[in-house]
Amino acid sequence: MYTPDNQANSICILIPFYNAGSHLLKLLAELKECNYPVLLVNDGSTDNILPQIEAAIANCDNIQLIGYQRNRGKGYALQCGFRAAHFAHFAYALTMDADGQHQVKDIPLFLSSIAQNADTLIIGVRDFSHPNMPKKNKFANRFSNFWVTVQTGIRLSDTQTGFRLYPLRKMGKMHLLSRRYEAEIELLVRCVWKGIPIKTVSIEVLYPPQNERVSHFRPSIDFLRISLLNTILCIVAIIYGYPAMLLRKMAKKK
Repeated sequence: MYTPDNQANSICILIPFYNAGSHLLKLLAELKECNYPVLLVNDGSTDNILPQIEAAIANCDNIQLIGYQRNRGKGYALQCGFRAAHFAHFAYALTMDADGQHQVKDIPLFLSSIAQNADTLIIGVRDFSHPNMPKKNKFANRFSNFWVTVQTGIRLSDTQTGFRLYPLRKMGKMHLLSRRYEAEIELLVRCVWKGIPIKTVSIEVLYPPQNERVSHFRPSIDFLRISLLNTILCIVAIIYGYPAMLLRKMAKKK
């Protein structure tokens, strides 16, 4: 896989995908033009578009495709991607969703922010006043924001965004409890517990027409999984999270 000469501060774009269809093909076409190093993780897609993806990235030294046969969830795909990025000696992984909502033109915002804030988790914050923002997204985000505040003491306006720049060296080998959508909440909370600073950048999100949107969220079972994770994180926050943050704060004062 292609990596820049300065690997000490190099960044790869990490895109997990599952049955993303033409949205991913369009995103790849834009990324090819920019020549960013890209790591694709196929989370067991079954939509028969894989040959088109392979053709689209043929002879592209800056794009690598990895994957597995059975769908295991976004969290599992992210962990696979992080391991591959570590192996390729990338210092940071910029995650993007494959559903066409995240904009390539916003990538420089993350690069500029990390240049001024090394070893920081940079989070892309969406505009929730956007007229096309689904109401269920607004509710889910408010729900998530509340629990992240309870678990970390930090207030953030968008805790469910998938457009993030992760500091791989600071994170180390972070083994996640969760394997699906809720993994991004766990990653955020555990980064805070680990003492990784959080910065935000404002991003633009494109919401395709309702009939063109790609979503694999299962309201009942996934909401149950998120609720279970939040229960576990609240318990761990009392036992480990808050004590760790307190000890770190006390050590800085010495």
